[in-house]
Parts: sequence; structure tokens; C-alpha cells
Amino acid sequence: MSTTITEVDAGLATVTAPRSPSSTAFDPAASPVAELDRQVRTYVESGVAALLGLDADGLIELVAPLRELVERAGDTFAHPSVEEDDDVAFVLVLDVPDVNDAVPAMRLGAKRGISVIDREELATYRPIEGVEVPAARAYLLTGIDVGSEFCNVRPEDALATVRERGRTPLTIAEGVALVTVRPDRLRKNRCFSLMGSRTGTNQRVPAVWISQRSAKLGWCWDRNPHTWLGAASATARRTA
Repeated sequence: MSTTITEVDAGLATVTAPRSPSSTAFDPAASPVAELDRQVRTYVESGVAALLGLDADGLIELVAPLRELVERAGDTFAHPSVEEDDDVAFVLVLDVPDVNDAVPAMRLGAKRGISVIDREELATYRPIEGVEVPAARAYLLTGIDVGSEFCNVRPEDALATVRERGRTPLTIAEGVALVTVRPDRLRKNRCFSLMGSRTGTNQRVPAVWISQRSAKLGWCWDRNPHTWLGAASATARRTA
């Protein structure tokens, strides 16, 4: 596996921004709308919104139709996870031009996220068959389970189980979004693969795990189990 860290522009907002206070302010008692607002603040504070050329007001305007959706149906998004504390009701996903530029926003404490998937290879990853990603600048991923039950299970076997349950595996962009807004769901020995993205030319399955106390975007082989690596899935992708 490659261990060369992909360089990012030192001037990027995701690099220069301090750690987002909102990223660690998740409140399980908050309403779905309040949780969406927290995620919006996280994207602004962490510099991800700036990657789309948006300030706080611009992102709020972009997300307004989704906010109406959350007001109407947000209470139905949650899905119980198989293992305790693996669930996330929903995540706001933004269409970032280059996911590697968003990776530094995956903060664990003061440590920025890193990627060992170079830009040339990252551009070759596409959603696998059956994974329909909305053609939208922003959408909601709902009913997420980070999949600790699949630790020490081969990704290809985990994918078969996920599909049998009528669920959908996460893509690279969705995994980065998840760790950005819910860093508490990436934990030692409870990390996760992102089986919804593949190159179609090799057996690499992207994943997010912890390395040297940083969140790392990398890959593992589809037929190699790891005791510390599960497999994330979701119920649906929703647009306004």
C-alpha cells in the first residue's frame, strides 16, 4: 500500500482554518433541523464551504431546500445500527471539486486529515453499480451505520451483506463528509471502508482509518480482512 501523503495547497481554507468548534458539538437531543444547522456551521468553520466558493450565507442558501426536507421528514432518517454507537441519522454531503482538498477537514483533535490516494488515482474512482449519487451540489445521506460489525470481514463479503439488506455502501466523498461532521464516529479499532467507490481496474477498496492520531483516507484490498476496519453503509441518498 502506498504511504506517500498526498500534498494539498497550504493556502487552502481546509488547511488554514482552525478546528471547527461545531464539528465536536453533536447533541443527540437536538432536533434534526438543529443538527443540520450544526453540520452547515462545521462546513463553514472547517473551510469546506470555501472549496465550493461559498461563504456562510451562500451555503445556507444552497442547503435551504434540504432544510425544508429535514423539517418535514428528518425524524424518519435514523436507522438503528447493528453495533452500539455506530449510527448517524444523516450527513450533509457537498459536491467538493477534489475530495483530497476536503480531507484536511477530517480533524481528530488538532490533527488534520491526510490522504494517501494521489490525485491521479482518486480521479479514477467512480460509484459502483447500483450506487446512484445525486447530481446535486448538496444532498443528504441518511440512516448511516459505520459498520463495526464487519471488522475482520473481507470488504467483498461485507458488500454482499450490505446489498442483501437493501442498503447502500458509502462513497469516498460520503466517508470524508461523515468524518468531517461526525469525527466521533471514527474510532480506534472501529474504522470503516467505503465500498461504494472503486476504480474498476484493481482490487483496492477505499477506507478511512486512524494513523498517527490523524484521520487517513487510503485503501485496502477487497479480499483482505482487518480487525480494525468495518464497512460503512446507509439507507438512502435524498435531495430536496
